[in-house]
Amino acid sequence: MTDILTGKVAAVTGAASGIGLDCARAMLEAGARVVFVDMAEERLRDITHGLGPNAFPLAVNLTDPASVATMMPQILAQFGQLDIFHANAGSYIGGKIVEGDPDAWDRMLALNVNAVFRTVHAVLPHMIGRQQGDIIVTSSVAGVIPVVWEPIYTASKHAVQAFVHTVRRQVSKHGVRVGAVLPGPVVTALLKDWPQAKMDEALAAGSLMEPKEVAAGILFMLSRPRNVTIRDLVILPTNLDL
Repeated sequence: MTDILTGKVAAVTGAASGIGLDCARAMLEAGARVVFVDMAEERLRDITHGLGPNAFPLAVNLTDPASVATMMPQILAQFGQLDIFHANAGSYIGGKIVEGDPDAWDRMLALNVNAVFRTVHAVLPHMIGRQQGDIIVTSSVAGVIPVVWEPIYTASKHAVQAFVHTVRRQVSKHGVRVGAVLPGPVVTALLKDWPQAKMDEALAAGSLMEPKEVAAGILFMLSRPRNVTIRDLVILPTNLDL
């Protein structure tokens, strides 16, 4: 799939680690100019150092409306266009609802839900004006299957799924494709709340994936002809039992 994104400009949120980092690197290797978006400014500089002029670090606090408002102007100032927006940034909280921290839930929902809404809103006028573009949102298998040990996270991803499919139907007439990638458990920092015994069991059973598997799926979505939209791409470890 080398050079399948040549001539494209992509922006990936949460690009300082995990799925976002692997996806941003994969798009770069596929020929795109890529904006690595994250609030971890120093880490972004370290990551993009040496990747060449096609990798641009952009520090944005996705839960701060004023910061999000600077995102598109900086992307356009650097590259003049945006063809692909991957709303990937998110956080995870699992556990029993009665033992949960509602303030922590609010912080997670601000990133998993509100930041997706706000950033997609920010990029859409440019894409609609150009009558082309791709928006991909990192959802989760929890967006279609209620996962009993993560009720608030599951609720956030159900909200994302509803948003993806309603926005997709609104903007498809403008040549803008909107889809979701729905991974099962991936080895990232988001699983830090998993009980260690559960993590060890999943790793031993082959029930976790690497972020590069999600990146490969997203390249598949982006490389489809324009008359095809991958609405939902569910990617699961073969041995995951849901």
